[in-house]
Amino acid sequence: MVDQSEKIKEKLQKQKEQLSDTQELLNDAQILFDEADDVALKGAKYDKPLSLYLLSPSSALQHPERLQIAASYLKTIGFKVKIDPHASDKVTRFAGSDEDRAQAFTRAAKDKSKIVMATRGGYGINRILPMIDWKAIEANPKTYIGYSDFTAFNLALLAKTGMISYTGPNAVSDFGGSKIDELTSDIFVEVMRGELEILSFITEDADPVDTRGVLWGGNLAMIASLIGTPYMPKIKNGILFIEDVSEHPYRIERMLTQLLHAGILHKQKAIVLGHFTDYKLTPTDNGYDFSHTIAWLRSQVKVPVLTGLPYGHGEVRVTLPIGKKVGIATEDDMVHLVIDEHHH
Repeated sequence: MVDQSEKIKEKLQKQKEQLSDTQELLNDAQILFDEADDVALKGAKYDKPLSLYLLSPSSALQHPERLQIAASYLKTIGFKVKIDPHASDKVTRFAGSDEDRAQAFTRAAKDKSKIVMATRGGYGINRILPMIDWKAIEANPKTYIGYSDFTAFNLALLAKTGMISYTGPNAVSDFGGSKIDELTSDIFVEVMRGELEILSFITEDADPVDTRGVLWGGNLAMIASLIGTPYMPKIKNGILFIEDVSEHPYRIERMLTQLLHAGILHKQKAIVLGHFTDYKLTPTDNGYDFSHTIAWLRSQVKVPVLTGLPYGHGEVRVTLPIGKKVGIATEDDMVHLVIDEHHH
């Protein structure tokens, strides 16, 4: 794993030299790259588009017109898009009834599309987990991708079938607006085409580590909600990554405490922290912030804790496999996540 470090350092240095006048951008955007340096460009043409099926398994679309905008954008970056007939449904806060949303997974499984992508997150997948036809999904393997509430499906899929899936952008949330993060889009395309080998990102606070394990995780609230259910995978010697949004630091700590007392954290080889955004401290905190949560976590486990993963509800959201064995190593101010280890 570490034999690629010189190449990575050379690429990082070139990036830093090119952005010497915009150092703030380097820090904010979390410059990422991979060994092959072959990120697909927006509008790139491919000999064979990837077939993609869009479904809405969680909250209803707040702006249904953006679904077509997202579909059009996905076509420009190399996908042949099919939209589930009930993707724009609305029943109270949900994108259709529980039964309809569960059946959307069956329709997707039986469709010829190779990739199945959520339109948005929100809330609702936990309600339909017992209704999903897991046998149909297992009999018709697809590449599933989404994030936030979709974490419940990612982990349930792993627990029920052992299948690898992906967490990354949602169609409408990420590609249906007026502003699209190109790095999120580029990494998504590259992962879907099996081109990403190494993902590297800057860290300001990481314990040293050089190990391999099953990568898993996602939204922390969704992970905690699955503990004690048949939809929680049992991962030993894994690499757990987490993120959350609009959760106060003490609530993050409370959910981590749940994973701690359930014996989950101690079984991991590394814990990687992504974005924890959109919360405000109150006078009651008396200075208690997320840095205190991290310090508490380190005091409770002997597992290396790494920060800086550009994943979650921030501006940049990388695409990551869930259930796949990967490598992870730190070097100076960098973390290298080996997604596909090829020997050249």
